[in-house]
This record gives sequence, C-alpha cells and structure tokens, in this order.
Amino acid sequence: MNKAGSGVDATDAAGGLARHVPVMLEEVVHFLAPGAGGIYIDGTFGAGGYSAAILARGGHVIAIDRDPTAIAGGAALERAAGGRLTLTEGRFSALDEIARDHGHERVDGVVLDIGVSSMQVETAERGFSFRGEGPLDMRMGADGPSAADVVNGMERQALARVIAVLGEEKKARLVAAAIDRARAEKPLTGTLELANIVARAVGGRRDQAIHPATRTFQALRIFVNRELDELADALAASERVLGPGGRLVVVSFHSLEDRIVKRFLADRSAKKGSGSRHLPDVAVAEPTFTMLARGAVTPGANETAANPRARSARLRAATRTAAPARPLDSEALGVPLLPEFFAGV
Repeated sequence: MNKAGSGVDATDAAGGLARHVPVMLEEVVHFLAPGAGGIYIDGTFGAGGYSAAILARGGHVIAIDRDPTAIAGGAALERAAGGRLTLTEGRFSALDEIARDHGHERVDGVVLDIGVSSMQVETAERGFSFRGEGPLDMRMGADGPSAADVVNGMERQALARVIAVLGEEKKARLVAAAIDRARAEKPLTGTLELANIVARAVGGRRDQAIHPATRTFQALRIFVNRELDELADALAASERVLGPGGRLVVVSFHSLEDRIVKRFLADRSAKKGSGSRHLPDVAVAEPTFTMLARGAVTPGANETAANPRARSARLRAATRTAAPARPLDSEALGVPLLPEFFAGV
C-alpha cells in the first residue's frame, strides 16, 4: 500500500494498523478514487487505514475521530505524512464545519466507516464488550451520559424501547424488567454483570455463536453515542461540503445504519418521483448525487474468511452533482425517535 514518492508507509506509520484491518479497503479506494493533491475527509479515522491509503495515493486528508485515543494513536502517521494529514478530535456530523475550520469550503471525497472500532471493543476499560470485565461506559468520546447512567437512570419502558429499536431485541421488555429488578438492589456498574442479567432474561447459552447480550449491548452503544443521528447529520454534512464530482463512500455494518444510508442516497439520486399508472410522476428536486454502484457492495470471500468483522459490511458510494444541498429530514431516513436522556450530566 506504500506508493513510490508518497513518503507514507500505511502499516508502519499508522502505529496500530497491524492489529486493526480496515474493512473493504480495496473497494473503498476504488470508489473514492483519491488522487494527488485532492482533499479528502476520513470521518472515522480509527487506526488510520483509509487515511493511509489516501495518503499513499498523494491525497491530503482531514481525519476526524471523536475518540481522543484514536487521535493520539495517529500521531506517527501524521508526522510521516509531511503536512498532508490533519488529525481532528470531533464528531463527523460536523465534518463540513471542520473542513471550513481548516480552510476548505469544498473537498474531493468523504469516507465513513460506521460503528465501533475493533480497538475500542478489545479495550475492556472502554466497556463496549461483554467478553471481558470493564466499566459500563461505551462512550466513543469523553462526554455525555455513559451506558451505566442509562441502565441505572432510564425509566423501564423507555429502556425497553431503546433495546427493542436499536438492538432489534425481541425480548426487550424482559431485558428491561430484569435490569429494573437488579438496579433496585444496587447500581449496575460492570459489563459482565449486565451481560449476565441480560443472558438470564433472554435465555440461551453464553457460548453460542451470538451471545444473548449482543443486541442489548449494541442498543446501549448506539444510544449513548447517538450513532444514527450522527450518521444522518454526517450524510447531510457530506452533501454540503463535497464539490461537484466529489465522492461519498460509506461502509456500514448493520441494517439500521445501512437503511439510513440507502434511503439518503436513493432520495438524493432520484430523478423523478414514484408515480403510478393513474397519476403523473411527482416532481422532485434536482439530484445532488449520482450512484456509483447499484445497491450495496459486499466484501469478497477472501476478505470475509480472513477478517470475520467484514461479513456484515455493506458499502454504498455516490458522486456529488452541482445541485444545491437540501435540508435534512432525519425521520424520513428512518432515524428512530427515542426517549431523551440527560441523567443530570
């Protein structure tokens, strides 16, 4: 992945890429088509895999991550890039504002890898996983309520809705009731403690392919980090900051995320409304994107065999037109309305 003259080695310089394999890297580079001198936003820097690939092709990168440990981990890559990489701690929902802060009204490409990184999951202290003991945190950044705040402070019916909608857990009411009983005795503070409570409520073996607590942990993580709202806002921000011909590439890992991306791009690339035999086509705004692939692109067999995390990945890509950006309608994209929760913080 190191190109002659780029001055950046994507494996050595990133200081951590060896333990984090970027999903669908070849496909991302193909659709993003980075070129020398272009300006690109990596909205989910992580371990820097996509950024390194863009740099290796001569591009300039504004890399964003809300996790301060990811930004700190990218220092070696930033030094090796010779001024072509700018690391920024922040939310990708504000990627257009971040680009302007760095002097760029328009960029040539945006890439987003949605969801939690393997480094976050593998660090027990972050509280994302039920595989090891850790605090119930789950925050990608350092601000806002933690998962512990939510499971201890949210009203039972509201908690059940969060778990049902964001975790797609059929037994969400049983899970919420079990959590409610447990927290009445003492506050819940640990990942294994919560995982055991959920497993007893859901049933099933803890050694089965999908752990009984998987959906509940997913729901809490998405809720704590407002991931679906952030995604919708990031798509709108990408529409605002991409110049004509600029490319948007999004890799998602579960149906809730992919549905939002799919609806956004379908709406923004539509050339006519869906009429019927009896009614004329409904007028639509001028398309702001042109699709680069029909439907979602999935990883190849070799990648899924080598990297199990890639199995659920779906890539969607589009090119920006010259049409003006439109207002965002999150509800139309399928972003669910969920209970507000502040926990006094």
